[in-house]
Amino acid sequence: MRKDYQEVWENCLRIIKDNINYQSFKTWFSPIKPVKLDESVLTIQVPSQFFYEWLEEHYINLLKKTIKQELGQNGRLEYSIIMESSNDARPPYTIQVPTSNKGLLANPSVSMPIDLNKGSTKEIPNPFVIPGLRKIKVHSQLNESYSFDNFIEGDCNRLARSAGYAVATNPGKTAFNPIFIYSANGLGKTHLAHAIGIQVKNNFPDKTVLYVTAEQFIQQFIDAVKNSNQNDFVHFYQMIDVLLIDDIQFLSGKEKTQDVFFHIFNHLHQNGHQLVITSDKAPVEMKGIEPRLLSRFKWGLAADLQVPDLETRIAILNKRLYKDGIDMPEEVIEYLAYSITTNIRELEGALISLMAQSSLNKKAITIDLARQMIDKFVKNTSKEISIDYIQKIVCDFFNIQVDHLNSKTRKREIVQARQLAMYFSKKHTKSSLATIGLHCGNKDHATVLHACRTVNNLIETDKQFRNYVEEIEKKIKI
Repeated sequence: MRKDYQEVWENCLRIIKDNINYQSFKTWFSPIKPVKLDESVLTIQVPSQFFYEWLEEHYINLLKKTIKQELGQNGRLEYSIIMESSNDARPPYTIQVPTSNKGLLANPSVSMPIDLNKGSTKEIPNPFVIPGLRKIKVHSQLNESYSFDNFIEGDCNRLARSAGYAVATNPGKTAFNPIFIYSANGLGKTHLAHAIGIQVKNNFPDKTVLYVTAEQFIQQFIDAVKNSNQNDFVHFYQMIDVLLIDDIQFLSGKEKTQDVFFHIFNHLHQNGHQLVITSDKAPVEMKGIEPRLLSRFKWGLAADLQVPDLETRIAILNKRLYKDGIDMPEEVIEYLAYSITTNIRELEGALISLMAQSSLNKKAITIDLARQMIDKFVKNTSKEISIDYIQKIVCDFFNIQVDHLNSKTRKREIVQARQLAMYFSKKHTKSSLATIGLHCGNKDHATVLHACRTVNNLIETDKQFRNYVEEIEKKIKI
């Protein structure tokens, strides 16, 4: 007796239902419709390419065993995948795909005699568009001021910037895919991500570039689930040529969002599209992220951004002032760079605050005004006194150059200034003795200890030296 295709599929569903949880069954098998039974080949219709790929990755063994149980050892399964046309006047159409043959879908447009409306320039700022649409105009969400021209290069960021520029010059074709940029807050991750996107747009105007924060991605996915259009969500992201996703650490603990991002990542990577990912931690330090996703973060290049050195901080301030067309005394610029050491965002914020104070109160920008402003600003940012700042204060007091302090000279006044810099660095910073020695003429920790003992002895026995220490202490605390 010839079996009916609906009967066969109903029998298959009963077996499948006994082997997976109810929610998975409802999500992935209830929407499937049997189409036909030809000899020992059952054809089922699935809603989208993503749906098909999910079944093939997660349930292929269960499906094969179930089909063979129902149709015998020669039993096979084929999919009829609904593909939406980008022409609203045309109905959905299907393509036939045998099981375990995902390669046929790498470029479905090749085997589809259908016009995909390549000339479309419809503005779609929201990532929910018709699947199958190939030529779309997407709002990239890039900030034009965050360009490579405005990104100051230094030892702290040279690797990440160079790799980012290489990616922008040849997206998806370098070994840096994905490029994973990580650092503490305020050191330029977002700026560099935008710069890559802007450069890609300049070099390749036809490429679709999208910058999105992880929080936006999560919210979009939640909305897609609520509105039952997850497939449109996935199809949209699969069409992006260069995807820049910021603060990926916010995906931590969100298993379903991680799962859908995993599949989007795979699709983009396998098709030569570029991924740029930023985080506040290196991949090895991330918690709450699935191992399979973490392993993909390590496929390309992981580059960190360090705290900028003094020269880079000064260059950042000068660049900002030049851009705004503002003149500022060099000593004020140096004071700001010495005072705020750990965060570029706070450094620029201090500069803006100083300019505002000057403008609103009609006061000239002077070192005294900068000190008053920094004193208030520091309280709000919990700023720590740096070794660089202490060296600057000590050298200014004795009217010597910082370079001399770090040289190998044994002149008495230089040695004394170096010892004072070590003494105050140990007193006012959390740096180790080895770090202090490294910054003060590349000395070892024993030399730092000797310097501190020498300074303490002189404070007790030399009145003039004690006065020096008290004056320098006041200047450090200003």
